[in-house]
Amino acid sequence: MSVSKLRSHQTSCSKLAKAAQSIKFTPVAKTSQSPPSNIPNRATFACPICGHRNLDTYDLVKHCNDKHSKNCSPMVCPICAAMPWGDPTLKSSNFVQHLNVRHRFEYDTYVDYSIDDEEALKAAISASLKEM
Repeated sequence: MSVSKLRSHQTSCSKLAKAAQSIKFTPVAKTSQSPPSNIPNRATFACPICGHRNLDTYDLVKHCNDKHSKNCSPMVCPICAAMPWGDPTLKSSNFVQHLNVRHRFEYDTYVDYSIDDEEALKAAISASLKEM
């Protein structure tokens, strides 16, 4: 069974929905720290056209190409909006085209979210100088 079929089933299965409501987070071991609540979800996204949920970047691009390729509506890209530099109000003029041009890879492969812009710029310059 493919991951996308499993995710599709998970979003429509009433038994899973009822079970999920009863699950509460409990730490494995006692800790003085509370679980982080302000970390944005950059792993899965909802389709802004139809609301289909739990799509990673690859699956969102595939889903939109398969189901919404004729849709040229402007809308906010959920991937861009989840990024530290993202503007949650900025609409791409053609969302599906935007996905195909801008999101052909996972940002996690290239981005270190733990450093700020200044540190990232220094690291990029340093890496480019080493290649010379």
